[in-house]
Amino acid sequence: MGKVLVTLILPCFLLAGCDSLRFAPTEAQKQNAWLHNRTTMVAADTARDEAASENLQALTGLSQLQSRTFTSYYGLPKEFPQADTAEEILRESSWQLARTALSESAERPDAWQVADNALELAIGICALLGGVYGTRAVRFLKQARKKSQALQEIIAGNELFKKEHEAYAGEFKQAHKDQSPQTRQIVAEMKV
Repeated sequence: MGKVLVTLILPCFLLAGCDSLRFAPTEAQKQNAWLHNRTTMVAADTARDEAASENLQALTGLSQLQSRTFTSYYGLPKEFPQADTAEEILRESSWQLARTALSESAERPDAWQVADNALELAIGICALLGGVYGTRAVRFLKQARKKSQALQEIIAGNELFKKEHEAYAGEFKQAHKDQSPQTRQIVAEMKV
């Protein structure tokens, strides 16, 4: 049963990659989403109060509606930034919050750590199941984990070699020209 589980889950991780995995929204991201909603609300009110063109009023109204999605998706922050007026919204702290949230949103989990955690979870589940199949699955998963760690070390060593010996990078690539497309894809995803 464990082999079947790993056989089904591991290819999903390898084919999908870890780019689709994201960390849960941080407090800064939640505050930024809420601040964005307040910004669009103030902008829509200002456009209406200043009798801006119908087109601009419609755009700011739509932006305000769309912004609610972000707040709903990220969730409400524990602390709400002061954002009742345009002056409060346009403070330097709001700009810094936006930059911080942007930086944090680009972070992704380490592919190796995700794979290691998935194998550790599978080992734990199989150990709980126990019995002959559970014991075999644990052995199989521990072996898969060792192979994953070995692959990680090989790729890290290869990347270090290419970086330190740039003159041999062409020969290095030539030596690996006969790799299958699947192997190339797996290695490319693991390097990221």
